[in-house]
Amino acid sequence: MQPECSDRFFKIITGAAALLAGLLMFGFFIQLFWYALPAIRTFGWRFLVSSEWDPVKQTYGALPSILGTLITTGLAILIAVPICFIVSMFLVETAPKWLSVPVSHALDLLAAIPSIIYGMWGLFVFVPFMQNTVQPFMADKLHLKSVPFFGNDYNGFGFLTSGIILALMIMPFICAVMRDVFKMVPPVLKESAFGAGATSWEVTFDITMKYGARGLLGAVFLGLGRAVGETMAVLFVIGNIQTVPKSLFQAGTTIAATLANNFAEAEGIFRSALFELGLILLAMSFLIQVLAQLWLKRVSRQMGEK
Repeated sequence: MQPECSDRFFKIITGAAALLAGLLMFGFFIQLFWYALPAIRTFGWRFLVSSEWDPVKQTYGALPSILGTLITTGLAILIAVPICFIVSMFLVETAPKWLSVPVSHALDLLAAIPSIIYGMWGLFVFVPFMQNTVQPFMADKLHLKSVPFFGNDYNGFGFLTSGIILALMIMPFICAVMRDVFKMVPPVLKESAFGAGATSWEVTFDITMKYGARGLLGAVFLGLGRAVGETMAVLFVIGNIQTVPKSLFQAGTTIAATLANNFAEAEGIFRSALFELGLILLAMSFLIQVLAQLWLKRVSRQMGEK
């Protein structure tokens, strides 16, 4: 095959693959919108701000599910990102090879565990631990029961438990990416900084983080995208109650958990309302990716990249 023909064939194949990805995304939006249209016409914008969920009266609102999704995802990111940064930096900069290699392999293996296993472990092991140890300690010993958005009514289930389980799920993915980003920093840059008298802390934040800023942000958004749509792990430990969150110890629900709980027996307007929830979840995931790309471009411009 001539070079011109091979180049043309390569452009056609790659262009078709890119077009297919765009068409699939567009198709998902169109299909979900089509099936959600009856609920959109019936409830309008009230669906987004209503907390009522009554299949008997055929009235539905997405607010508890949306807030539950945002709370559990936010908790997971707040817990996972600092830990992942410290672990990744330790594996690359501090840990001896006999320790860093097996720990890195263990992190990669954790990423392969199915989410339902996390959910089952959370239900039978972590929920009792939260109910008998962590939540009483936080409520009574730390006196957080009088602090807004905490409380003393707990049974192990709830947003805090779900957030911790989600954090455990996304940490292997974030750690793996951060670890590889830290390894890509040219040794000559760090050695030059050390030679100029910089401390390990200064090298980490002034050299390593700035050089790998795009990769680190990409790792965070990768974990964020996974946490937003997680279903089975959250389904087991959140409690699955349609109510507006008032406490981190309170049971609630997320969009994905609501879909998994109700879709099998849903009919009519109920089914359409679930499709609208799916449309909202897809829009949230798409928006996260768009914001991630805009932020990465902004970071690149600030660093002088084109």
